Amino acid sequence: MDGNLLREARLAKDWTQKETALALDVTQAYLSMLEKGYRPLSEQFVRKALRVLHLSPTVLPLRSGEAATATSSLKHDFSGELGALGYPWFAYRRVRTQRNPAEVLLDALNQPDLDARVAEGLPWLALTFVDMDWNWLMRGAKVRDRQNRLGFAVSLASEVAEGKKENERATKLRQRLEDLESARLAREDTFCHDSMTQVEKAWLRDHRSPAAAHWNLLSDMKGEQLAYFT
Repeated sequence: MDGNLLREARLAKDWTQKETALALDVTQAYLSMLEKGYRPLSEQFVRKALRVLHLSPTVLPLRSGEAATATSSLKHDFSGELGALGYPWFAYRRVRTQRNPAEVLLDALNQPDLDARVAEGLPWLALTFVDMDWNWLMRGAKVRDRQNRLGFAVSLASEVAEGKKENERATKLRQRLEDLESARLAREDTFCHDSMTQVEKAWLRDHRSPAAAHWNLLSDMKGEQLAYFT
């Protein structure tokens, strides 16, 4: 989030600087400096602005470099984080502090094993937050060799968008698939289910969807089977 986005969010609510400063508990002069880029926006301020101005969690700060790698290796409550971002099937599990959905998605895709219900929620992130920072996300996926998992998640999200006739989202997701295509890996992988047996893997090679086969993943997940398809 930067000063321009802060100003646009204020104008979208038809608020004056004075009204917004009062709601954010800062002075009008300070808010003016933030909007003009003269002062950096702290994470604490961004989180408050998100609540007050009803912004998308995609404005939340993203970790970079080693910090992102360290965050990815931590144990996360992904069901709670999905719930906090609005995923209705985990609404009862929501954590108190939201994270940027791109960060949640990348960290989840990097897990060797996820609960099946959590894995089903990952395409929902791509579908719901289609305007997340994809450059950051794709860079992180390539560093971890997770671009096939990301591609599959986006493929499923695209299937859902097309099935629900959400044409604008579907178009944006197809563009992301094109961006990921050149980075597709030849090696076989799973969709966050590395602990499956050899028997399960052999069965999935013969019964996986065309999308899973394209992304060299062993998974029986299909967009039409996801709870949010309709």
